[in-house]
Amino acid sequence: MSPLRIVYVTAILLAAGSAHGNLSALNKLRPSQWLSSSKLEQTPSVEEISLQKLDSMSVEKGAELVETIYHVSQINHDLRPNFVPSPSNVPCYIVKPNGQKVSTSLDKLASTCKQQSNFGNQEVTIFITGLPATTGTVKKANRMLINAYLQRYSNKRQQPQKYDYSGEKMSRTSSEEDSSEWQKQQASSGNLVIIDLGEKLNNFKRFAMLDVEQTGAMIASAIVEMTEKCDVADETIHVVAQGIAAHVAGAAGNDYTRQTGRQLRRITALDPSKILAKNPHTLTGLSRGDAEFVDAIHTNAYGMGTIQRVGDIDFYPNGPSASVPGAQSIVEASMRATRYFAESVRPGNERNFPAVAANSLKEYKNNDGFGKRAYMGIDADYDLEGDYILEVNSKSPFGKRAPAQKQNNYHGVHKSWKNSRDNE
Repeated sequence: MSPLRIVYVTAILLAAGSAHGNLSALNKLRPSQWLSSSKLEQTPSVEEISLQKLDSMSVEKGAELVETIYHVSQINHDLRPNFVPSPSNVPCYIVKPNGQKVSTSLDKLASTCKQQSNFGNQEVTIFITGLPATTGTVKKANRMLINAYLQRYSNKRQQPQKYDYSGEKMSRTSSEEDSSEWQKQQASSGNLVIIDLGEKLNNFKRFAMLDVEQTGAMIASAIVEMTEKCDVADETIHVVAQGIAAHVAGAAGNDYTRQTGRQLRRITALDPSKILAKNPHTLTGLSRGDAEFVDAIHTNAYGMGTIQRVGDIDFYPNGPSASVPGAQSIVEASMRATRYFAESVRPGNERNFPAVAANSLKEYKNNDGFGKRAYMGIDADYDLEGDYILEVNSKSPFGKRAPAQKQNNYHGVHKSWKNSRDNE
């Protein structure tokens, strides 16, 4: 077995001479009896792993690969974070209601926001991407979330313009964007800011080696500057973040409090990822308390995501699993969290995803859940805590919202889904 292969698999990427401890590390894994030398030899090196490759793998193979890499990376806590993008290189966009984007960078974000008329007078949503838009799966999910906010923040009761994501025209292809429910709602307004951190995580090495804490502190400084220059109130800021960026958002929220003595209103984690590189003496990762309210949607818990609770309320569509209905790869499964949240953002769809406090999908299906019903997505109740289970459709619309007259109690609504499932 090649020590260098182990180094590649764990993404440590040090000189071959520093790999002397790997054989003893393997001995420590023997109690679990799940990882063999031959399995390590068959695992691709970090240079051979790409987002495109993961997106083309079956859910089972992709989940197995990422789980292997994760567990090996935790041996002796040898994997240390050492990648922090420069704020001048992190692209940012302010998206206007007509779909036009104002481009800037993280170091100039506050001054660019200051130049926008009425910026910060209403809610400010900050979307932090966690993967590069180099596959159609990621690009489509991000576009749908952005277009959903365009619908939500449109001051006119007319179909807002589509957002042109990553310079490519992409037509609407599903009811996720064609729903007319928004026409019945009252107009709302807000500001949408995109911090495209995912664009800088354009290879697996950078993803694996990202320093969550330092990157979060860098983003916190940009948000603090934005609130000061634009007179933005803390209680109007909602940070929505994907994958590894969810943990960056947690670090940003924590550092924002350290700098200001105040908390951000809300952080929403869209399939928060595993963290491969950690400082052994630092508590790293999103957790409740990083904002006044932290909610999470876990759609790929045994793949790119994590099963660990990270918020005040954690939602597990179809229970903790490697995938969700309809997803063909772990990348698609991870991006489903973004698409579910996007569906809830569209006016009229805020309560498309009723969920029950439960510990498993079996418990949920047997109506053995406990506590008050919650709604996954934009309308999540700030007063609730715990783990919530729900079922979702394999195609859009993903939410299994029941008719209002049947929503008398959380048991009744879930029974009504069973009766109407064949008609959706």
